Amino acid sequence: MLIRNFGFYWLDTWVMGNVIQLATQDFCRRYLNRSNDPCGRQYDQMTQAARSVPANIAEGNSRHSTSKETEMKLTDVARASLAELANDYLNWLLQHEQLPWSINSGEHKQVSAVLLDKPTYKDDVQHSSSIHILLQKHKFDKWLTSNDSMTEARCLLILCNRLILMLNKLITNLLTTFREEGGFSEGLTAERLAYRAEQSIQSNAPTCPKCGKPMIKRMAKKGVNAGKEFWSCSGYPECNGSRRG
Repeated sequence: MLIRNFGFYWLDTWVMGNVIQLATQDFCRRYLNRSNDPCGRQYDQMTQAARSVPANIAEGNSRHSTSKETEMKLTDVARASLAELANDYLNWLLQHEQLPWSINSGEHKQVSAVLLDKPTYKDDVQHSSSIHILLQKHKFDKWLTSNDSMTEARCLLILCNRLILMLNKLITNLLTTFREEGGFSEGLTAERLAYRAEQSIQSNAPTCPKCGKPMIKRMAKKGVNAGKEFWSCSGYPECNGSRRG
């Protein structure tokens, strides 16, 4: 059965997040040992940060239709995890008195030029997406399977920074949509106010002395009139007209 409810399977950000997670797991298994990571703390931190990226992208996208605010927060968590992981790769290079590739270097340009293929799933999406992720990871085999930790760290640093930029763009787009359309809770509030305004019209409620819209009976939650009913404009907060109950 086609599971299109899981829209994150089609996201380049999620695919790249999985590529980075798989490559990070390989990197940690091969290069972290009892000499440079005696307690295994670095291994845990790097693999957990890498896991957080696709996990939070997936969870955030799954909340797209119910809470854009939650989607933005989870996407930002993924971005923060990436920043942490990128710093670990940079630190690995600096520990060995090595530098990341300059953006003007041939190696940086070659890695940056590798583009992800667009998913073409038709059915059996989890199976097809797994094949797709592995194929995308193999595009970077020249650097990720070099058996040189410096080359691999440099490549993964580029991929982390690349995905951070992708998530920055995604968050900006989500914020724009949120500003224009609001989120799920805002939609519920609008529906509730519209229903109450309709009920007020049907019950011959008074009209607002400021704008003429029907008024809604509310109860004061604080102040000297707390607990008392009053009439409030159905156009609130654009109009703050009120009358005593």
